[in-house]
Amino acid sequence: MTSTFSAQPRLSILDLAPIAPGGTVAQAFENSVALAQAAEKYGYERVWYAEHHNMARIASSATSLLIGHIAGKTSTIRLGAGGIMLPNHAPLTIAEQFGTLASLHPGRIDLGLGRAPGSDQVTMRAMRRDPMSAESFPQDVLELQGYLGDESRVAGVRATPGAGTHVPLYILGSSMFGARLAAAYGLPYAFASHFSPGLLHQAVAAYRAEFRPSAQLAEPYVIAGVNVVAAASAESARRQFETTRRTLVRGLITRSTGPAVDYTDEEIDEFLTTPNGRQLASMLTYAAVGTPDEVREYLTGFAEEAQADELIVAHQSTLIEDRVESVRLTAGAVLGASV
Repeated sequence: MTSTFSAQPRLSILDLAPIAPGGTVAQAFENSVALAQAAEKYGYERVWYAEHHNMARIASSATSLLIGHIAGKTSTIRLGAGGIMLPNHAPLTIAEQFGTLASLHPGRIDLGLGRAPGSDQVTMRAMRRDPMSAESFPQDVLELQGYLGDESRVAGVRATPGAGTHVPLYILGSSMFGARLAAAYGLPYAFASHFSPGLLHQAVAAYRAEFRPSAQLAEPYVIAGVNVVAAASAESARRQFETTRRTLVRGLITRSTGPAVDYTDEEIDEFLTTPNGRQLASMLTYAAVGTPDEVREYLTGFAEEAQADELIVAHQSTLIEDRVESVRLTAGAVLGASV
């Protein structure tokens, strides 16, 4: 089954609540509020927050709590998880959390689900996660869907809050597994092309070809991740993006070699010329960097190439002022928002 996608894709935001160098977690949360308020003001569809653990520069680990905090600071924009790593949790617990959010903020809550750990092996053990828990992901999605619907799949167990809220589910992924599962269950599919671009086209093609309509969704719906840095000048945008890329690579290297290592920009740039460095840099393959016109041209072409109904944008600037400005300029260029 296939469907047409809009040449004018919807635009959303992925926010990891990044902790700036020298900054605090509290400041990261204040920045996330500012970003969501800007997204609401300029007409973005939704803002999603991703579950990660044991990452020194990401503050979105308690995802449902962060969603609730930001929902209280905004009025209309949809908010959700992009995503909850379901094998880390009991489906009933997630149903209760998101049922609570949906009851407090009706019509505004999404629930994206992934099967990756969002952490490393040591952290998985600290979370008491069973290494085989990902194997039950398809069954856990159905169990969770039942708790949020009108009829639980577990006799004698009802999610309160949760039951009857029908929080919309999305399957997240970067592989063929997620694409085929989303198609089989008739759910929207979000591909993590902003950091794992390799199988984007194959996964989307499989999802659209194999999609089966469901009570939630009549036709396939694709969300594709993409990095964006929009600035008044192309030079400023490129400079911001290079800083972000160095920060990403530095964090990945430090994670594998230990926190005592402190690499200079020059050392990071030299590393990026090596095969391993180029492999890490390829995580940011899909990136719209430049002036508003350049960003619009890139995103329009990317949406068509990816067969995406919606783009979820990771605004990749270190400073919150630059990220908010990128939100504003991108909305003006792509959505025609008054900025």
